[in-house]
Amino acid sequence: MKSKKPHVLAIIPARGGSKSIPRKNARLFAGHPLLAFSIAAALQAETVTRTIISTDDEEMAHIARSLGAEAPFIRPAEHAQDNTLDLPVFEHALAWLAKNEGYKPDIVVQLRPTSPLRPRGLVDEAVQLLLKNPKADSARGVVPSGQNPHKMWRVDADGVLQPLLKVKGIAEPYNAPRQQLPATYWQTGHVDAIRSSVILKKHSMSGDVILPVMVDPQYTVDIDTMSDWQRGEWLATSGELDAVWPGPLPRPYPKQVKLLVLDFDGVLSDNRVWVDETGKEAIAANRSDGLGLRQLKDSGVQIFVLSREENPVVAHRCEKLGIDHRQGIKQKGEALRQLLAELNIAAEHTIFLGNDTNDLPCFPIAGCAVAVADSHPAVLQQADQRLSQRGGHGAVRELCDLIMAINVKKD
Repeated sequence: MKSKKPHVLAIIPARGGSKSIPRKNARLFAGHPLLAFSIAAALQAETVTRTIISTDDEEMAHIARSLGAEAPFIRPAEHAQDNTLDLPVFEHALAWLAKNEGYKPDIVVQLRPTSPLRPRGLVDEAVQLLLKNPKADSARGVVPSGQNPHKMWRVDADGVLQPLLKVKGIAEPYNAPRQQLPATYWQTGHVDAIRSSVILKKHSMSGDVILPVMVDPQYTVDIDTMSDWQRGEWLATSGELDAVWPGPLPRPYPKQVKLLVLDFDGVLSDNRVWVDETGKEAIAANRSDGLGLRQLKDSGVQIFVLSREENPVVAHRCEKLGIDHRQGIKQKGEALRQLLAELNIAAEHTIFLGNDTNDLPCFPIAGCAVAVADSHPAVLQQADQRLSQRGGHGAVRELCDLIMAINVKKD
């Protein structure tokens, strides 16, 4: 007789409040809401049979539903404080599901949004490890610790250093070579698989017998500060990791760039326009962007502006910068295809830089699609790479410097 498939419930805790990075679970990380990465990890796992979010926030619930997860309840405020532990959050979720739906999972998987980069198959590995070891209470993701705790100290009441840990057979572990010391591991937020009975009966998020799920240290990103966020985004879009992704995988920058194609408004300008009483329009441009384009052109990269705008200011600015342009373009995607054919440049050596939805048809055509920092949300989501600067405020210069660095490395 075929054994019954266990009910595996993935729970993603994502409250609305956050002091370090306000609203961070909804904030776009590499073009997607941060919690989207944990939802994708659950939905793409073969062993997970249901995915829910536990949140106190209606916006988070809406985002989760739009991404394919369930938000069956709103978490009570008493379980959504800064100092709230995991246990009451998971006890509440399981109690609510049992009472309102009669639903009782066998295994619960915790996926923290603050560890968004997960190796493919990691969730299934954790669940299967627990299923194969009936005496185990849980399985937890760990990486080798960056610092060995056997070389750590505490200060006693008399102000004297005391070793934090002792090692049998080694008198002074803090003076011993690292290779002689026991291997130690640091828990991450990538994955926890726990038997539901451990949560409900032992009132624990781990139990007594905890199995390790080894995670490649390259994926170690724990987002608590903006520096963590920036490092995580760089790693996410670098192309170096085979991580679970909510949607098509982003493409890295080309190994060699021969052509840069860019929009005008909102890219070479800050998207504002001044109109005088005669109807004459003026825009603001960034001199640093202009210098970057000249340097890039001098390095041998071809540059082309494709703009929907018909105002003469586009032509005047491009002529001053010495870059080719076409304006009044209604179908940018077709215009880009035609341009590549005319210049006989392969798409894989081309970057397109845009900011608004009319630029989106160009994204799949170019070898890499890049967005300025203040682009439309749909553009940020679909771009392969995102700049840290806003349009008209140094974004073009940032990309020019990146391209020159790429091409120098190629040489």
